[in-house]
Amino acid sequence: MRSALALLVAISMSAAGTAAWAQNAPAPAATPAKCENPNALGVSRVVQIDTTGGPGFGFEHFKAYDFLRDHEVVLTFDDGPWPGHTPDVLKALADQCTKALFFPIGKHAGYHPEILKRVRAEGHTIGSHTWSHKDLSRLTQQEAVDEFEKGVAAVSIALGNKPVDAFFRFPALRHPPEMLKYLGDRNVGIFSTDLDSFDFKTRKPEQVVGNVMKKLEKNGKGIILMHDFQQATAKAAPELLKRLKEGGYKVVQITGKTPIEPKKEYVDMVLKEMGGGLDEARPMSSVIKTINEN
Repeated sequence: MRSALALLVAISMSAAGTAAWAQNAPAPAATPAKCENPNALGVSRVVQIDTTGGPGFGFEHFKAYDFLRDHEVVLTFDDGPWPGHTPDVLKALADQCTKALFFPIGKHAGYHPEILKRVRAEGHTIGSHTWSHKDLSRLTQQEAVDEFEKGVAAVSIALGNKPVDAFFRFPALRHPPEMLKYLGDRNVGIFSTDLDSFDFKTRKPEQVVGNVMKKLEKNGKGIILMHDFQQATAKAAPELLKRLKEGGYKVVQITGKTPIEPKKEYVDMVLKEMGGGLDEARPMSSVIKTINEN
């Protein structure tokens, strides 16, 4: 297996495109914010991934890059942002001074841009997870491309026209060969998983914790798939992070070397579909307020 250093390969982009996008590039994550919790799980290592050519990660589907050491984990969350649940996950992460990799759905990003902005503000990595969570293996190639590109555009707009980390997770972990090639051409890293929490099936927080810890005890390390969309996961997060700390597990934060730039035609498409103004959207609570209710 290759080491983490094998992930850092040369990348080629136009000088103009690189300069323009670099103005909004995420701040380096190598220097973590001061942690007020002396017993926090924290972040033990920050790994930068060069996504040139579309490398894949997660042993369920991709075997090339075994970059995690024993007792290291990557925390990943799909399908957000979602009111209540995502903020609860963020609080649990903040309390433990640790970081995660989020894969938001484009439509959800459009519904709740204020939550996604908070995810970025708190130092987490943000990739994409399609526009509407359709199974890309059941679509035509053009439909699948549209789902991917609209998802990237929506996340970028929701972040205030900021870059999106060049990471993607396929809905249902189904990877059509044509889309693998397309993502390679777009220089997007693909995340599968090592440990699926199955939190969309197990509705109780204790079951989510149990599923993850049991698989970790067997495998010793891994990329953990969870969903900040799920209430059970939001409720399970504090206990899970506590158990990870007690078990001697260490969190690796994933960062991207170069973000992905959304295509203008898809930005226009998303703005039209969402009604425009998404890039300057205020929190819903500041726009709509109940003043009388019987």
